[in-house]
Parts: sequence; C-alpha cells; structure tokens
Amino acid sequence: MRTFRPVIKILSALLIMVSLFMLLPIVTLIDGQHADWKAFLISSAITFVSGVIGLIVGRGDIHHLRQKQMFLLTVMAWFVIGFYGSLPLILCSYHLSITDAVFESISGITTTGSTILSGLDHMPSDLLLWRSLLQWMGGIGFIGMAVAILPFLRVGGMRLFSTESSEWSDKAVPRTGTLAKGLVGVYLGLSAACTLGYWLGGMDIFNAVNHAMTTLATGGYSTSDQSFGQFHSNALLWVSTVFMALGSMPFFLFLRTAHGQYRALWTDDQVRFFVKFLLIVSLVLGAHHAWTTHTGFWDAFTQAAFNVTSIVSTTGFASQDYTRWGAFAIAIFFFLAFVGGCSGSTAGGLKIFRFQLSMMLLKEQVVRLMHPKAVLSRRYNRRIIGDDIIASSVAFSFIYLATMAAMTLLMSLEGVDLVTSITGAATALGNVGPGLGNLIGPAGNFQSLPDGAKWVLSIGMILGRLELLSVLVVLSPAFWRK
Repeated sequence: MRTFRPVIKILSALLIMVSLFMLLPIVTLIDGQHADWKAFLISSAITFVSGVIGLIVGRGDIHHLRQKQMFLLTVMAWFVIGFYGSLPLILCSYHLSITDAVFESISGITTTGSTILSGLDHMPSDLLLWRSLLQWMGGIGFIGMAVAILPFLRVGGMRLFSTESSEWSDKAVPRTGTLAKGLVGVYLGLSAACTLGYWLGGMDIFNAVNHAMTTLATGGYSTSDQSFGQFHSNALLWVSTVFMALGSMPFFLFLRTAHGQYRALWTDDQVRFFVKFLLIVSLVLGAHHAWTTHTGFWDAFTQAAFNVTSIVSTTGFASQDYTRWGAFAIAIFFFLAFVGGCSGSTAGGLKIFRFQLSMMLLKEQVVRLMHPKAVLSRRYNRRIIGDDIIASSVAFSFIYLATMAAMTLLMSLEGVDLVTSITGAATALGNVGPGLGNLIGPAGNFQSLPDGAKWVLSIGMILGRLELLSVLVVLSPAFWRK
C-alpha cells in the first residue's frame, strides 16, 4: 500500500481539479440555450467526492516519487481522468452509451480529436465547451508529462531532452515547481493569443475560445460537423496554421525565449527540421492541388498548409475533404499521420526527433559500409547521442508499428474494412483524429464503428499518448516483482 499511496494522492488531487473544470460549462446557461447543468453538477460532485476519498486513503507527505510510482502515475492518470471525463456525456440529455462516452472523453483528454458525435452545429454550448476543455486539459497534461516525466523514465529516446527540461530553475525555487509554473504560463499565454487571433479574424467569442483551446492542445475538436470548413476565411486558416505549428513545438523553448534566449527556438535542430518539413510538403501539395483543380495558387497553398499542419501536428482540423484531392494527396496525408510534432509539445505521433535520429543512423551505416574503421560521433542539438538513446528510439518505433498492426487485426475481426482499420489504428496511436475512407475520413466520424472497434481505438489513443513503452512496462510481470 505504501507504493500506491503517493499515486492515489496525486490522482485524487487531479480529480478534484477536473471536478472544478466540470462546473465551467454551466456558465453557458447565461446565453439562454438548453444546458444539461444537472449532468455537470452531478458529475462534478461524483468526481470531487472520489478525489476527497482518494486524498484520505493516500494521506501522507510525498517527498519524492520512485520510478515505479512515476510509471504507475503516468499510466493511471490518463485512464482515470478519461473515464471520469465521460460522466457528463453519459448523464447529459444525449444519453450516450458508456462506450461512446468513454471514446469521446478519451479522444478529448488524449487530444486525438476523433469523435462519435454528429450534429455539432445544433449541440448545446455546454457540451461543446466540455469537449474543448477536455482537450485543453489534456494538452497541458501531456506537456508536463513529456517534459518532466518521460525523459526521467527513459521512454522511447525521450531522455535526449532531459537536460533541456530541467535547466529552468531559480535558486530559491525547486526546479519542478518553476518549470511547471513557466509551462502553464506559456500555455495560457498562447491560448489567449490564439483566442484573440481568431476573434480578430471574424469568429464570435464562443467559437474563438473553443477553437483556441483545441488548437493549442493540437486536439481538433470543433463546434461544427464541417470542422474549419464552417469558416470561409483564409485569414482564419492562417491563424490556425500558425498556432497549430506553435502547439507542436517544444514548450520549454518558449520558456527560454521568454527568459531572454531569443534564438533558442530557431537554433533547435528539431524545430528547424519541423518548420522546413511543413513548408516543403505544403508547397508540393499546394502546387499539386492548384494544378489538378485549377484553383488559384495562393488559395491552394493556404488549404494545403492548413491541412498538412493539421495532420502533422496531430490536430485533426479539416477545412476541406482532402480525400477528394486525388490519390497523390491521399497517399501524402496517410504518411503524414505517422510524423507528429516535436518532443515536449502537445502533438502526438512518432515525433520529428525520431525521424532525425533514424536518418542519422542510416547515414552512419552508409559511411561505415564505405569506411569500416571510421570513428563517428553522433550529435543532436550540439550534444553527443549515446547508443542507449538510439536503441530506445528504435525499440519505440518497432513497438509502435507492431501495435498498429495488432490494432488493425483486432478491428478487422469486428468486420471493419481494411482502409478504415489501418487508418483508424494509425490515427489513434498518432492521436491525429480523422482517418481515411468514407466512414472515418475528414467528412465522417467514428459513430458507425462497432463497439469493440471503439474500445480498441480508445486503448490505442491512450497507448499513443503515453508513448507505448510506459504501458508495456506497467503490464510486465517484472515491474510488479520489484
């Protein structure tokens, strides 16, 4: 029990915080629309009481967390909050099934953006706000986990960023506390700036707030079935493109910039590669779109940049049904779903740095074939890369693809077609949102999938958010014998 008490205490504190967020959608009562205020009030009460009981059970001082406790906390937090987050959706007037409500909640808290809901244009504003809040909470939660916890746990090569994530400290304040406050401040500041940008671009304040929360969280929940197709403004598309890209960059670098290191962002190898990648792919796809549809180049480039950034950042917004852009565009978007943003951001996916490490390793192998006795050093962001980081990254990539294959097979057992199965698995693990095909493509949703497939995807979304290896460690018998 001693092992579990600190974990229970921290989880309980998180539940109390979530219960307070559940009260925020009730403020939409002032707009005169129908609101399920009882559902949110009851859900908040259940979550709050659960948190208080947990604090009593887990009472005691927490001096530090051992590695085993950090693994448990990392895995359990997303499952627990995902299930409690589904309560308003179960108790509301829509009376979603447990499967659908849990799927929608987990998709929100993992910032995936896949949805089973339709008719969003006529949905009560309180439910729309709750979906956005789930993603906003998940975004800041993942930043904290990616910057402060995963590097310590040596998950999937994330230890590469352990030094960067611990450099911000005042002598009078513990490093973790200073870092957490700084990251929250950056997240709030960017959210406010994005809200202002959307409002100046023509959105009403409700849409601006909701879309700002899901943009910075790279989540992709919208207030309309048309997603960003409801807004016919290139200016809004560019505002969203910029902030989706910012949400996909390492937040600790924004913190450095705020402390006067103004070149920290652009001199980072990961950020520079990420921006160049987005620009090149957007130009290629924009040119193809303009050529095949006879659209003006600027409009075609705007649409391409928005949708490419949306998929690479794992946000999942859509301004058009890009599956109608032709086979070449469909192929590009399928492969983009695997890329992801930068480490230490709200984005999911394999992450840019793993592609860079793989290219570095490939180049090294080619050189060794020509010069077997060559002495080579690996450097990333001006630091030497050890074999342990390479091995961890390769292991993560392997288990990522193996898990996607297993999920595809499980979904096919439920009678789901191959395109939907494989792209559904890819979009769940990458926390992207839309898949491909008529069912789960950018113009569809996940409602028509069998319940079994929805549970497979729900678990896949959490696996992807937790970088897979964290869950495998907790599930291993050796973990519980320690």
